[in-house]
Parts: sequence; C-alpha cells; structure tokens
Amino acid sequence: MLKNGVLFLILFSLIGCAQIPVENQDDRDPLQTVNRPVYDFNMDILDSYILRPATVGYVAITPQPVRRGLLNFAENINEPVDGINAALQGKVGNAGVSVARFLINSTVGIFGFFDVASEIGLEQIDEDFGQTLGVWGVDDGAYLMLPAYGPSTARNISGDVIDGFVIPSIALSMPQSFLLFAIKALEARASLIPQEALLNESLDPYIFVKEAYLQRQVYDLYDGNPPLEEEVEDFDEDFLEEL
Repeated sequence: MLKNGVLFLILFSLIGCAQIPVENQDDRDPLQTVNRPVYDFNMDILDSYILRPATVGYVAITPQPVRRGLLNFAENINEPVDGINAALQGKVGNAGVSVARFLINSTVGIFGFFDVASEIGLEQIDEDFGQTLGVWGVDDGAYLMLPAYGPSTARNISGDVIDGFVIPSIALSMPQSFLLFAIKALEARASLIPQEALLNESLDPYIFVKEAYLQRQVYDLYDGNPPLEEEVEDFDEDFLEEL
C-alpha cells in the first residue's frame, strides 16, 4: 500500500477537527485530531474496499505451501537488514544468526523459499532501524496514523525509511521491491483477520489499535522483556504474540 501520507496529514491539519474530549487526550498522541480521520479513512475506505478483499482473495486462491514459500522468500531478502540493525544495536550474536540464516536459506533453502535455518534452530530475529534508534536512546516521538501505512511513531517511520532503502536500492528493482512489499502486506493483513472481533467489540477501535501498536513496540524494543516501568497498563503479552 502507499507510504506517502504527508500530503494527507497536511490537508487534515489545515482543515482542522473537533477538540478531543479531555478523557481521550494522550501525551503520546498529540496529533490525535489528525490521526483519527486518517484512521477512519484507512479502515472505512482502504481496508474495507481494497486491502481486506484482496487479502481474502489471496488466501482463497493461493495454497498454503505457496504462501509460506513466498513469505519465506520475502523475509529472507530482509535478513541482511536485520543483521545490520542487530550489529548497530550491539547484538553481535543476533547479527550472526541473521547472516547465517541468509546464507543457509539462500542456498540450501533455494533462494529462501524454504526456511531451513529455522529447522536447525536458527530462529528469525526481527530487528529494524526504529528499534536501533530506540536502543540509541531516541524517544518514540508522536504517535502517527499514516494513510495506507497505518500506525507508527516519528521514530519508527524514520527507521522504516532507512530500512526500506538499504536492500531495495542495492539489490532489487522497483517491481521486485513492490512485489515483496505486497506479499508482506497481504500476509500481515491475513494474520489480523482472527483478531477482528476484538477490534470490532472494543469501545474505541482507534485507541485499541494505538495501544496494541505501542505495546508491541515496547515488547520488540526489549526483545520480549520490557522493564516494569516501560510496560503499558494491562500489558497483554499473549495477545501480542498472536499479532
């Protein structure tokens, strides 16, 4: 899906929105008057009419082994990015795992279509530049809801831009980059379908998505072991494991 949401954000900022009730104000979300209309646009238009139908169709017509192979291939392409970020975070062991996974899966795993590395105990370790910035002490910054992109923060969107250019600009053409992005987007949306009831039953879906996203960022930043002072109230680790 599209990543360039700056124009939409500026437009909504110029139009202006109603004041947020005091009980819904959140220091982490100073742009809530902008973020909420963007969230509605994402869910009511883009997801309802484009992403969810495309995901349902993709799941229906693509055999599970093929889907798994395509996702393995896409994730394998990203292993060098994981390794670079692990090294930048001082996690030498994790960097070594990512390099080993890439070499094994690119050869024995036939260009990454088969995750042979996991079968021998080398599990994937997801690291991104947003996490790297967090390890370096950079704060999250404002929570952002971007058109077509979804939830992020000022820090993470900066990290995503860096990660998005590391491999595509070196090894992949634009069509190849788009294909990998589409595969990941479809699989990510498919993984959320079982959680839709939780979202639909929540009192405020916007807040539900925001809290789930911010909790996930803390969880990932601390490799699944966030310190108590960083944990969000009612931190639901089991739910995050399912996302």
